[in-house]
Amino acid sequence: MNKLQNKLTFLSIVLGLLGALYVNFYVPATWVESRIQYQTYQTEQGQWAYVKQGSEQIINAVTPYEQSPLAQHKLDLLTTEPEMKEQWVVISEVGQNPILLRAYYHFKVWSLLPAFIAIALCLISREPLLALFSGIVVGAFMLGKFDISQDVLIPNMATTDAASILILYLWLLGGLMGIWSKTGAAQAFAEMMSQRFVTGPRSAKLVTWMLGVLFFQGGTMSTVLVGTTVKPMADKANVSHEELSYVVDSTASPIAAVLAFNAWPAYIQAFIFVPGVAFLATESDRISFFFSSIPFSFYGIFAVIGTLLLSLEFTVFSGKPIRKAISRARLTGQLDAPDASPISAKELQETSVPEGYSSHWIEFVFPLISLIGIAVVTFIITGTPQIHWAFGGALLIAVLIAIVKGMQIREMLNGLGIGWKGVVVASVILMLAITIGTISKQLGGGIYLVDLLGEQMPFWILPVVLQLLTMLIAFSTGTSWGTFAIAFPLAMPLVWDISQNEMLANPEVFMMICFAAVLNGSVYGDQCSPISDTTILSSMTTGCDLMDHVKTQIVPATFAATIAAVLWTLCALFMS
Repeated sequence: MNKLQNKLTFLSIVLGLLGALYVNFYVPATWVESRIQYQTYQTEQGQWAYVKQGSEQIINAVTPYEQSPLAQHKLDLLTTEPEMKEQWVVISEVGQNPILLRAYYHFKVWSLLPAFIAIALCLISREPLLALFSGIVVGAFMLGKFDISQDVLIPNMATTDAASILILYLWLLGGLMGIWSKTGAAQAFAEMMSQRFVTGPRSAKLVTWMLGVLFFQGGTMSTVLVGTTVKPMADKANVSHEELSYVVDSTASPIAAVLAFNAWPAYIQAFIFVPGVAFLATESDRISFFFSSIPFSFYGIFAVIGTLLLSLEFTVFSGKPIRKAISRARLTGQLDAPDASPISAKELQETSVPEGYSSHWIEFVFPLISLIGIAVVTFIITGTPQIHWAFGGALLIAVLIAIVKGMQIREMLNGLGIGWKGVVVASVILMLAITIGTISKQLGGGIYLVDLLGEQMPFWILPVVLQLLTMLIAFSTGTSWGTFAIAFPLAMPLVWDISQNEMLANPEVFMMICFAAVLNGSVYGDQCSPISDTTILSSMTTGCDLMDHVKTQIVPATFAATIAAVLWTLCALFMS
């Protein structure tokens, strides 16, 4: 960093900490009532119940809404934390079925401070570790947690998510990439593809795009699979890391919103039940509603089309940063900008094949086939791809092939060490990203943004308002799935109420348009956020500098989001 960057970085951290201390000592929490409307029913014994994750949950006690300490009129009088965080109530004007009340708090616009500091520092310093850690410290101070290690880092690193990151992205993925580096399998695969299929940057990017569409499960798995598969041949074809990471990232979650034969419908349907709405009455109705809304997933559609156009070397919609990266790579052979700091180690971009060992592309393909096969089979059987099994099986096969071909155990272990070393920084970044996302959720940033939304607005502008809100929530928290859980239970009842108040001719179509706006806005925010796991993994697996990826991707992504906003508005006006 130069002197100006150092000064701006220091100033941002100091101002962030001062703001955090001000909030902790002087800004009272604003408590907000949230209504979660499950599809409840009465059992044969006369008890109220609902189904959650496939099992029946009995509701033990139901309280009239007016008597609940979580009713908004009572939360408004609070000066301390409420005695409970959730309670089942009956609201007479809604019906006799119980509704789950939950109490959340936020500190108004201050709730966005940790995410703002982290993102600002990412842009200023280009050091994601410093940026994320600073955001975590600011958020912790706002919550009154001054022992960062004991109160924040250790509790978050002891979670299932943190353990999953360590096992999957550090041990399994890092080990697999290290073995491929030691055996030369990735380089052999790149040479084979270059001889038979890939003749230049265009064909390399087309292969990347087709793999992104093929792995339409979305999220981290698609990103890791495609990124690790295509990087060797794309590097050989002189594809810049910025354009490669954009194609990988923009065919991950966007394609999952369009080819939704994955875990998304089953997860999201639980959040969109609205009492009295017939087409959302049952789980199958809600899943059918999800698929019926896919034609309105304009952002996902245009994001995938945009990457296809870039793959065909049609760059008019890609933006100046990507065009600059393409020109640099084609003219000079430099795949990264001169000041880039890729978050994957250089060891993984080189081969260290032992003397006398003969590399073959099969050593790359067999583990990859097993990885995809295990993921697909477990998805069919369990409904969720078992990613750890898939990567564990691939690593085991890669190790066994190397040993059978004569590699010494010492060399194989050295390869594992190279791989673990190569991804340790990215794994730490991922863990910090999860931690700051947790803190942002505790501070109520998403709840505050949704709380800004009022019911007094023209119906036709609602889809764009929901899009912008979910873009902000996902961008500031780094997660689309977390945004789904925040936004859908609040947005869908609001959309239905507005459709009834405006006496729309086609309220179901209007609901589909707004549903797609929430879904796609969340995907955009997650995809463009520098603290998102998919953004970090896209950079890591393609060897790209994190902030170079963010700055080059946000231009074409915003172009696609703008087109989507215009189309949602027109559809709301003329189809509702």
